[in-house]
Amino acid sequence: MAAAAKPAASPATCKTSVLVVWLNTSEGAAAGSTSYTLEFTNESEHACSLAGYPRVSAVDLHSHILGRQGSPDRSTHPVAIALAGGATGTAGIRIVDARNFPLAACHPNEAAGLIVAPPTQTAAKLVPFPFEACSSSGPVVLYLKPVTGQ
Repeated sequence: MAAAAKPAASPATCKTSVLVVWLNTSEGAAAGSTSYTLEFTNESEHACSLAGYPRVSAVDLHSHILGRQGSPDRSTHPVAIALAGGATGTAGIRIVDARNFPLAACHPNEAAGLIVAPPTQTAAKLVPFPFEACSSSGPVVLYLKPVTGQ
């Protein structure tokens, strides 16, 4: 009797240290917001996996977090993806124009970039990208899609 084939094991989770994180600024504007794509490139020689939503916050020039952390856009269900060495996964990010909110609720401030932690990771990377963010903890200006393959 032949042994049943075992399903291939999924690769280990991608650690922040093996990922290059950057923002594709080929934008898509909508009423009051702009959409971009966060890119996660596996720079290791081994496959790894990503599943879920990245954690993203706006930061100022001194790396102080501005406003609220990004909120998951739950219109898309997360699915685990495998990234071969050199492969890239993406996550959509929508940045709402801080001028959409009352000044007293938002306290607009210039963000110098985004601090991005890949799904399930605590370590984060800085992605330089200037934009106007809310510095108060009131309105959410960052909305995130889950990581997907390209």
